[in-house]
Amino acid sequence: MTADRSSRARLSATARPFITVAGLIAVWWFGARVSDVPAYLLPGPGSVAVALWQQRTLLFWSTVTTLSETVLGLLIGTVLGSVFALGVVFSPVMQRWLMPLLLLSQAIPVFALAPLLVLWFGFGIASKVVMSVLVIFFPITAAFSDGLRRTELGWLDLARTMDASPLSILRHVRLPAALPAFGSGLRVATAIAPIGAVVGEWVGASAGLGYVMLNANARIQTDVMFAALFVLAVMAILLWVLVDRVLKRVLYWAPDTTAHL
Repeated sequence: MTADRSSRARLSATARPFITVAGLIAVWWFGARVSDVPAYLLPGPGSVAVALWQQRTLLFWSTVTTLSETVLGLLIGTVLGSVFALGVVFSPVMQRWLMPLLLLSQAIPVFALAPLLVLWFGFGIASKVVMSVLVIFFPITAAFSDGLRRTELGWLDLARTMDASPLSILRHVRLPAALPAFGSGLRVATAIAPIGAVVGEWVGASAGLGYVMLNANARIQTDVMFAALFVLAVMAILLWVLVDRVLKRVLYWAPDTTAHL
């Protein structure tokens, strides 16, 4: 009985996203069908599906480009953000000198930096990767540094009574305690990483989903714009689900307890 109930719960959890998407598409279809909005402003799901099929080759390679930029930015931003968090937590000198830079990086809108990054790093993949790094750098740093600062005092006292060195305390106590907070920051970073890549492609690129959307907008090909946006959304969701599954496997000792509320 318990196994059947668990199986039904998993099936329901798997079906819910598809039911939600189907409902949104139905509302979209109905709105486009009964409204007086021209098709070039709000194409129906059928027109977008046709554009997806007709432009499948272009959208595929554009997705590969945008995904490459996003993943590289996510990897580099995660490493840099983690190192930065360790530095500002354990070095008062670095905290005094680097925290203003971190705040400054968030005070300046990333859209304002995009033209400069394209000018400095060119129209290739480098400027888009840097843009993604800038977008995800703050959530990684903020979440990881907060987790490192909030280690249980009892654990630290126990490690010190056992004569553990500062490096051992960092490796065996602080880092494991901070991993759930780091995972939260990584989930946020994964969700917003495509923003940096697409913004960079809007400013200057020769490939990518942002480039496809920009060209389609100039030609008033709204169905192609919607198709590229749909592919971008699917790509971002799948990337987030992948990272979330990996984090759940790695952080198996810190389960989600909301199911027991």
